[in-house]
Amino acid sequence: MSGIGELCAAYDGFIVDLWGVVHDGFAPYPGVLDCLTRLKAAGKRVVFLSNAPRRAAGIAKFLASMGVTPALHDGVMSSGEAVYLGLKTRTDEFATLGKRLYHLGPPRDRDVFDRLDYEEAASPEVADFVLNTGPDDELGPHNPDLYQPALQACLKAGLPMICANPDLEVMKGKDRIICAGYLAQLYEAEGGRVIQRGKPDAAIYKPTLALLGTTQQRTLAIGDSLRTDISGAKAAGIDSCWVLSGIHALHPEQAPAEAAASNLSPTAILPGFSW
Repeated sequence: MSGIGELCAAYDGFIVDLWGVVHDGFAPYPGVLDCLTRLKAAGKRVVFLSNAPRRAAGIAKFLASMGVTPALHDGVMSSGEAVYLGLKTRTDEFATLGKRLYHLGPPRDRDVFDRLDYEEAASPEVADFVLNTGPDDELGPHNPDLYQPALQACLKAGLPMICANPDLEVMKGKDRIICAGYLAQLYEAEGGRVIQRGKPDAAIYKPTLALLGTTQQRTLAIGDSLRTDISGAKAAGIDSCWVLSGIHALHPEQAPAEAAASNLSPTAILPGFSW
């Protein structure tokens, strides 16, 4: 299909991924602002669902700074917001966590926990669990080997890991960078216990649909990642649209076979999020 315009009439609500669909980490992709404007003009609901490891309000502010203003959408849900709520309510898997956390990640992700009743531990040895929001600014987002000392220390201390971003990697401009999910994958491979919130877990779609205000049957999820966006929509019983502007740099002719190899069948495949 050529664009979202061909799909618009079949749905009332759209769950839209951010990084790789709406923007590349620096600016919106061509056609995105026009597409959002046309969806709102058609009376459609749009909620962004991101695996970003930070609170929804901060993400909305960042989007507004690049022209994706609140007038163009109906809200934001994120894996960071889901982790914040889990830490706040201490329900389900969060109920057994202690109050001392070791933060593995950059300072900008601290809004996930810094206003809650937790003590930040200086090292894994004196922590109850590790909160992984991804690579930090000092060691950088390219070489996972640099994080092995911290991961090994957490393993030795027997810490459960909360992963606030299940993504393995994203494209920042033309730069491929690793995310918290990659570090969590390494941790789990070594026997560590990992608790994740976000796509592809179907649970993240319940609060997203509540924010959107539409039914599963009349909702389309749009994303660039087969592993998180398209698999997550399938798990939640929601139609999906796979866009090829982000992590999967494929020609459209190759995409159906790639999706089928992952046992996925998105409703539509588009070059990008445009009308």
